[in-house]
Amino acid sequence: MLKFLKYLLATILGTFLTFLIIFFIIIGIASASQSKEPITVKNNSIIKISLTKIIQERQPLNPLAEFGINTDEGIQGLNKIKASIKAAKNDTKIKGIYLDAGTFTGGGLATIEEIRNALIDFKTSGKFVVAYGENYNQKAYYLSTAANKIYLNPMGLVDFKGLYAQVMFFKNAMNKLDIEMQIIRGPGNKFKSAVEPFLLDHMSEANKEQTEVFIGSIWKNLLNKISESRKIPSETLQEIANELITYDATAAKKAGMVDDNFYWHQVESKLKEFTKIDETKKLNFISLADYSQTVRKINRKAKKKIAIIYASGTIESGEGDDQTIGSDRIVKAIRKARKDSSIVAIVLRVNSPGGSAQASEVIFQELMLTKNVKPLVVSMGDLAASGGYYISCLADKIYAQPNTITGSIGVFGMIPNIHNFVTNKLGITFDGVKTAHNADIITSIEPLTPFQTEVIRHSIDNIYKTFIGHVAEGRNMTTEAVDSIGQGRVWSGTDALKIGLVDELGGIDKAITTAAELANTTNYKIVELPTLTNPLDKLLKQIGSKTSIEAAVKDNLGAYAKYYEFFRTLNTSDLYQARLPYIIDIQ
Repeated sequence: MLKFLKYLLATILGTFLTFLIIFFIIIGIASASQSKEPITVKNNSIIKISLTKIIQERQPLNPLAEFGINTDEGIQGLNKIKASIKAAKNDTKIKGIYLDAGTFTGGGLATIEEIRNALIDFKTSGKFVVAYGENYNQKAYYLSTAANKIYLNPMGLVDFKGLYAQVMFFKNAMNKLDIEMQIIRGPGNKFKSAVEPFLLDHMSEANKEQTEVFIGSIWKNLLNKISESRKIPSETLQEIANELITYDATAAKKAGMVDDNFYWHQVESKLKEFTKIDETKKLNFISLADYSQTVRKINRKAKKKIAIIYASGTIESGEGDDQTIGSDRIVKAIRKARKDSSIVAIVLRVNSPGGSAQASEVIFQELMLTKNVKPLVVSMGDLAASGGYYISCLADKIYAQPNTITGSIGVFGMIPNIHNFVTNKLGITFDGVKTAHNADIITSIEPLTPFQTEVIRHSIDNIYKTFIGHVAEGRNMTTEAVDSIGQGRVWSGTDALKIGLVDELGGIDKAITTAAELANTTNYKIVELPTLTNPLDKLLKQIGSKTSIEAAVKDNLGAYAKYYEFFRTLNTSDLYQARLPYIIDIQ
């Protein structure tokens, strides 16, 4: 009876809190609808783009946007950013774009490449792009080199220093805790350094080799693009980075890295010159978020569609969400696109470090069925590694950015053994009975026997053979050739092109154009799948749930949230992994 009353009380309390939240949302909507003026674009407007928000592949749904309520203040969608810049190019009321540069916290270098290319295209209209920052980190500066003018605060600096790749290692911490991470790898894993943080306290020579190669390739691309934009030889840019010359504002200007050292009021005057308005008048700024709400999708009178299926995050079994690739959810989206006769081609947008090998295979099989029916093109984002490449390799055409991280063709198993930790540190012991010799395999409280280890290794070898077989078939290569460039090795998009893992360098726009060509159509409209989660539904489901607690933890961890997410996914992952789960910071 007491248990019943406890659950009854919890249900009543939960219902009350739900209605209370709904009540405040309704009050907020009513209040906002009375006070919020409709968003309009004034003549002679400048779009202000801030670089301080997280950028993910798609803008989350915001059903309350028209009431002036933003349900996801800290997130911008790459799809919305690009669509807004494209619309502004031909909008007569927009005179230019102002990059409120400073510190870029949003996304990876391939994401920046997409936005940078959109800004360069915007300038072909004759409109201006101006960047200003009190300081620039490296990513913000690279994006800003798309601007006509780059201004730096006289007391500021440009953190132009070259790329630095850093890996965090946990071996010593595991030793102190008496926890053994049991790693099972097959022979085809020379470069599969994903498990190194648990085995070593430093990078192996193989890992250093591959990391030097791929970040060197990415750095070379950055130097070449900056050289082209700023008219500074790549060799000189390397010297500037070596000597940290841009840590002094005056020296940064002298080196040609910025156009002038200005305070804000001076930048404001320059923007008035660009827009040709009187110095006494006020500039008409409109934020990118507000402008995006005025941009309507092109309502093409076309029956044919091209589906963009977004595969973002870690690959896992189950439903997943907007930030993870749940095999069930993605398979439903792929199947829907395949069975919809109005959809003539599919672009799979992959931004993933990989994950569950089994879930990757489930997605692969659904894509194989779909490829036999209609064209399939892959567009890679910041990451398309391991399982992310697994689901990409069979496409008719694969596009990557020069600074996409891809490859990592390999498989491993990772099982913690916490026996000594719980026994020696906590005083907890275990005992039990079994009906078969190996009924206790993968318990996490006892070490694997040599026989059990070999059984798991055999399975991993089979998965690896399947993986390289898929790649060989998809890329028209021999399995031996795939194995020689596989072995878990990570590649930049530029190098992946050279060895045949991708077909062309380019962003999602090129992938869409190619998909249309393969489908022999020029008149089409875009549909995006899977359907985004409604934030209000998500909120009601998360009240008091584990998910909401995780969100709160990540909010408080800030920049260190990625390490929490890393361990969380390891804890919930399938045994066999085709992923790049170690965290490598490229700064």
